[in-house]
Amino acid sequence: MARAAQTDYEIVAREDFSDATYLLEVRHPLMARAARPGQFVIVMAQPHGERIPLTLADFDRRKGTVTLVVQAVGKTTREMQQSCHVGSALHALAGPMGVPSHVNGAAKVLCVGGGLGVAPMFPQARAHKEAGATVIGVVGFRSRELVFWEDKFRGVCDELILCTNDGSAGLRGLVTDGVRLALEKHPDLAEAVVIGPPVMMKACAEATRPRGIKTVVSVNPIMVDGTGMCGGCRVKVGGRVRFACVDGPDFDGHQVDFDDLMARLARFVPEERRALERWSESCRAKEPAPLEETLELPDPFEEVHGG
Repeated sequence: MARAAQTDYEIVAREDFSDATYLLEVRHPLMARAARPGQFVIVMAQPHGERIPLTLADFDRRKGTVTLVVQAVGKTTREMQQSCHVGSALHALAGPMGVPSHVNGAAKVLCVGGGLGVAPMFPQARAHKEAGATVIGVVGFRSRELVFWEDKFRGVCDELILCTNDGSAGLRGLVTDGVRLALEKHPDLAEAVVIGPPVMMKACAEATRPRGIKTVVSVNPIMVDGTGMCGGCRVKVGGRVRFACVDGPDFDGHQVDFDDLMARLARFVPEERRALERWSESCRAKEPAPLEETLELPDPFEEVHGG
């Protein structure tokens, strides 16, 4: 296969964490210098593809690269799983977008990531550590086979609680079980940062509410342009309508209307399923995934959508 022309969007590294989750490291020196924890990008894999928002999982200013961790659950992310390899390039990469996370110098911070939310939690935990905070990390996966970046987290966390649904690694239980353990062990927690499926973030926010711990969540609603023009990413926060792309994606977890967010995430499931079905029928891959597996879409009500 011919090597892609050198562009700012060249994929320089790839790692597959599981049969559905993969990492892409993309060359983009300007974006790497501008990126901050909590921000996201809009990706187009090919000229006629859709625009999809992906949270920045890491950035390296020295190397001039940004890192994306993607879960192949829809038509575009499955297409990218097949076509995005070292030497190929993304058609478009816009960003960094969104308001950077506010690192306010809290003395002790709880950083919580569930499933794919583990990846964008890493730069948050690192930023708090670099700001002098004691960082307590809680990360959750379904099983040991899906665990990634454990060593990276241990490098920036003073304590790490690893949870797996089946108990094959770390604490047996959900991410929220790890959060409750952390709250018991650390009564002096000043702030919590949570990224994961909406129902997980909601449960974590309810766990910290009685203690009055400031809790920041990163929401990922349906998004089209990423500039506030389409209105697709609106989310209710404290009774007000906010746009995740320009007002967020970080919001006060005690103020987010998670029920409304989950209802909006489920709104276009039939259209997503039809798009996946059409792509599966026309896919010319040598070993296409079985149709019944290809059509499995993420469940916004699931606490940890599996690493």
